[in-house]
Amino acid sequence: MTNVAVVGCGHVGAVTAAGLARLGHVVCGVDTSEEVVALLNAGDAAFSEPDFKPLLSEGLTSGRLGFTASYAEGLARAEIVFLCVNTPSTFTGAADLRFVRAAATGIAGTLRNRAGPPALIVNKSTAPIGTGETIEIILSRYFETAVDSPAICANPEFLREGSAVHDFFHPERIVIGAARDEDAQRVADLYEALDAPIVTTDLRSAEMIKYVSNAFLATRVSFVNEIARLCESLDVEVDGVLEGVGLDSRIGKAYFRPGIGYGGSCLPKDVAALCHTGEIAGLTMRVLQAVQEANVSQRTHALNCIRRLLGTLDGKTIAVWGITFKGSTEDLRESPALDIIALLRNEGASLRIYDPALAGTAPEFYDDPLVATEDADALAVLSDWPQFATADFAAVRDRMAGRVVYDGRNHLTRAQVEMAGLLYYGVGRSSGRDTPLHSGGAR
Repeated sequence: MTNVAVVGCGHVGAVTAAGLARLGHVVCGVDTSEEVVALLNAGDAAFSEPDFKPLLSEGLTSGRLGFTASYAEGLARAEIVFLCVNTPSTFTGAADLRFVRAAATGIAGTLRNRAGPPALIVNKSTAPIGTGETIEIILSRYFETAVDSPAICANPEFLREGSAVHDFFHPERIVIGAARDEDAQRVADLYEALDAPIVTTDLRSAEMIKYVSNAFLATRVSFVNEIARLCESLDVEVDGVLEGVGLDSRIGKAYFRPGIGYGGSCLPKDVAALCHTGEIAGLTMRVLQAVQEANVSQRTHALNCIRRLLGTLDGKTIAVWGITFKGSTEDLRESPALDIIALLRNEGASLRIYDPALAGTAPEFYDDPLVATEDADALAVLSDWPQFATADFAAVRDRMAGRVVYDGRNHLTRAQVEMAGLLYYGVGRSSGRDTPLHSGGAR
């Protein structure tokens, strides 16, 4: 059992705090927002995440978990302090380190006045290569000698929105960057109960691992989207192609489904940050620049597809299902759907929007997906919420004025849509074939 403080109780920080509490540690979450702290102490959160509330409640009930807005209270007994704050993009693409600097300053000022051995600081925030050294410089201003100053480790997070709790307890790897083996071991001991390989490296390499991981995932998405567009042009069915390619163990099937592009709080900003890091180092990141360009162009491609299906968009009514960057989350950050909606409106289309996370929150956000399709000339599915795949498309057909269904996530099958008397169009599925090239199935 270790006394742990987690500074920053957003999505990553709150899940990390509650997860460590279940592993048997005593955890205090620290956040400067009184509202965030009050919600978490009441067993609630400002975000939606499957299985998080029961995990939070378990920690609070056990007495091993609590939250405060006071650094002094939160760090009073902490042996290890996690830094889990946001690092949004600046207009240049660089990661904004204001929150990291502020948190590091708050931690340093508190630990300087605390008796006992120095705590170990673990940066879990996604931050540029060299951030660990930046934190060390901030700490050095508060401690007279390096011996008194807390040591720094990097422990990047790999929690996906919508499955963050599962990912915490079933990690594919745990990455720890540290200057000293004993510091890395202290962090590794926190996760002793988890069955996962431990990758121990230096600070900069650990920071790099996080960025390279997300940049590669973004590259796969943009690559498969370009292939899907080529399939459309050549009248080739993309699902069968990707099935055959993905069976190669060197390639695999993960992050290999066409759609309207990647979004969210991680991939866009991390690709941009790595490109910026390359520029600072005097390197042009040509592949990642192309990844960004392909991702943006996928929005325009979606618009062109819908326009081609409907003719002019001026005066047309389009029902939209899903505007979050992916299903099972309320996150709208960098959502491709928002860009597509703006493009549709710019061409004169009227929109009727339904999203399970935003139902009824504004006049144009409908409470019911079927009601949103009333008198619509087309339905555009722009997020992969599970319930969309099991929708009653016969009922959709009865309500719509038109017959077009644009599946921007390849989340549906052609058969389920066309059996209801509707016209189906997916990404890379323009040929009219949604049947796998072998009996095993391509989906």
